[in-house]
Amino acid sequence: MQSKYKVGLLRLNLLLAALFPALMVASAHDISEAMLLGLAAAWLAISAGLVEFSHRRPPLVPWQLLPSLLLGALLWSSAERYPFWLWAWAALVMLPQPAWMAALNALLAAASWAWLARLMPIEQSLAAGLVFALLLALGLSRARRLTPLHGQARGRVSLEPGLRLWPRARLAGDLARERGRAGRDGTHAELLLVRTRRRHLWRVARQLCEMTRRFEHCYRLDARTLAALLVCRNAAQADSRRETLLQRLAEVERVRAVPLPQTRPLAEELRALEQQTAPRTTTRRAKPNAED
Repeated sequence: MQSKYKVGLLRLNLLLAALFPALMVASAHDISEAMLLGLAAAWLAISAGLVEFSHRRPPLVPWQLLPSLLLGALLWSSAERYPFWLWAWAALVMLPQPAWMAALNALLAAASWAWLARLMPIEQSLAAGLVFALLLALGLSRARRLTPLHGQARGRVSLEPGLRLWPRARLAGDLARERGRAGRDGTHAELLLVRTRRRHLWRVARQLCEMTRRFEHCYRLDARTLAALLVCRNAAQADSRRETLLQRLAEVERVRAVPLPQTRPLAEELRALEQQTAPRTTTRRAKPNAED
């Protein structure tokens, strides 16, 4: 993971970028300017320390909002000292981001240019504005192309490094694949849904991943619900294994197990989990195999 995604190189670049505003703090004219530069350096340094391919929490908001606000504040408070920072907006709009975030960045960038334009002759401000608008348009176009790719990548990446914990978007494809494999191999495969409290979700997720086999996968469906695809030789072994697994899981409120041939659309299974009265429900095969 480390070498594949160049996490170390990205961390080094962020630390070097943090060094630049940190060195500028000493030459700041007033306390507000020093605070803004210090916050920018801190944001980059903390980002370097936390950078990892973990998607437990969305990294875009509000973490991505902070540099936009800091850059806008710095340009508005010290435009005459840092006019070259205007071009940093072109880099910010290139990042994959929600549509409202891109619109906000474009609005802040336009306001920053208008604020700086009052300090320049009219012909220079117009020329800078045209170049600046072109760079913003190119950056927004690139971000729009990258957003679907970023979403697809997030759907293929584990939510926490080292764990077989995947996002909800991946479950539908895995269900179809495991259903076909169970039919070919004559094995018993089932979907296990686990409901817990929000504050216990990640602890239960780690336990679930540790107790399942290497070829079995777990999923985070929402802030309270986890899922796992379990594969056993037959239904009797699945019952025994499920009981052992649930006895070791802590802080579980509700459980639902459904053999893959009987699974309905995921939304319906989640609705059934929500509405079931018993803490544990197991849906049996309509026609059990003789060897089961």
